[in-house]
Amino acid sequence: MKTVMTLMLLCASIAGYSQTSYHGKKISEAGAIPATQLAAKMSGKDKLTTKVEGTVEDVCKMKGCWMKVKTGDGQTMRVMFKDYGFFVPKDIVGKKVVMEGIAETTTTPVDELRHYAEDAGKSKEEIAKITKPEKALTFMADGVIVK
Repeated sequence: MKTVMTLMLLCASIAGYSQTSYHGKKISEAGAIPATQLAAKMSGKDKLTTKVEGTVEDVCKMKGCWMKVKTGDGQTMRVMFKDYGFFVPKDIVGKKVVMEGIAETTTTPVDELRHYAEDAGKSKEEIAKITKPEKALTFMADGVIVK
């Protein structure tokens, strides 16, 4: 009977186990705004120090050295990590993340966009189609929580 109870408790604890992981600076979820509201918060500002929560759409397949987070209206925001000091797991597409750092609108040159496409595992044909710089919302994270 003790063995059965022990197994039941073990199964219950495994089922309730959280897969939350922390990367970079240890941050909390408190005060995070939805990524869908970030563009509106950025209105009229070049940079904004903030905490954002969103869903991962893509991750660097090489090392987890960047990720893209959905911002709404079919758009994404590239998230990089301060001083290239930490990475995120490569298998977090579809997971919720909270990140703290600096959001800004930047222009990414073609060669850098092609590098990101290569990291994402895009085909040579897809990479060759990248011919214009991209102006977009980007984020430099000090810390990330993967839920």
